[in-house]
Amino acid sequence: MTHPDTIKLTGVSAIGYHGVFAHEKCDGQPFITDVVLHLDIGAAAATDDLGKTADYGAVAEVVVSMIAGEPFDLIETLSVRMAEKLIAQFPVLDAVEVTIHKPKAPIQVPFRDVSITVFRTRQQLLGQAS
Repeated sequence: MTHPDTIKLTGVSAIGYHGVFAHEKCDGQPFITDVVLHLDIGAAAATDDLGKTADYGAVAEVVVSMIAGEPFDLIETLSVRMAEKLIAQFPVLDAVEVTIHKPKAPIQVPFRDVSITVFRTRQQLLGQAS
């Protein structure tokens, strides 16, 4: 079940080495990530206990480690792996939406940004594990 409660973390940035071209994997470029965490914050609000919610500082650290970590050819792959890791690492999450922006993508026409957004639920991932 996806809860209407959300925590939004926007503009988390780091240098990553993702892309299909050799210069992208060598030189790196900025990637900016927005994450929407879907969870029930009722227990955390009632008890004022960080342990009953998603620690967004820890979420940001996961995001940065994945951007700066293992390089993928596609931001599609990075976004799905990031969503899966966040759901696996934070048991309070029911679902997560991850948007990865690649503002310096090697596109030969003027553009402001390219991004991909994925939405994954814990239920989907449990279904994959079966």
